[in-house]
Amino acid sequence: MACDFSIAQDLARFGQAGPKHGSAPIGGATDFLPPLIGADRAMVACVMCEPFSAHKAYHWGILADIAPALKVDGQFIANPLVETQRFADEYGRIVFGDFKTGEAARQGKTLMARGQVDLSLLDARVEEMCAKLLLTFPDCTTKTIEELRKPKLEAWNRNKENHRAWLGLNMMTEGRAGFRAFNEGPKDDREVDFIALRQALARGEGWSDELTERIQPGRKKTNA
Repeated sequence: MACDFSIAQDLARFGQAGPKHGSAPIGGATDFLPPLIGADRAMVACVMCEPFSAHKAYHWGILADIAPALKVDGQFIANPLVETQRFADEYGRIVFGDFKTGEAARQGKTLMARGQVDLSLLDARVEEMCAKLLLTFPDCTTKTIEELRKPKLEAWNRNKENHRAWLGLNMMTEGRAGFRAFNEGPKDDREVDFIALRQALARGEGWSDELTERIQPGRKKTNA
């Protein structure tokens, strides 16, 4: 989001991990996403930490372009794990770019296993964009980019000191617990026991080494 031009291969996944792993996506996502994709979509992406596909990012305007990266039987195909053939479902909800589920997802994984990743089209698209930039006046291009950067820079400069202070304090509490869970937890279990944490805080229990230890992955999960 901080880039002037963004191009991705369509197997890429995007998203925020902050509230799931002990931080907040400040200093970028919270400033840039709302004007890019809308307040509600940004809220879901940043708070719920739900990933989205490159196709979804392209449709939302986060990316300037995408390029297929999977070759099956010598031919490039769109990401088979993502819906690219339908725009809306039977209820009118936009499903283009959503990750497939159920049988469609299983079929997509089978197709993925047959293919090979080839980034040549992505490289070619980047070269094409660079060539287009070459055919512009340098000073006029620089000034245009500087002006287009202003909304991002204004948000960054307005909030950076507050962001830095909050991140420093958070590393003594939630950041400490969440980062440890992610770094030390097993591959399929890298999140703290959020329910046990909320219950402890609701009882007035303060952050301590014992609390951090108690909510780590692998401990007995709360059923409440």
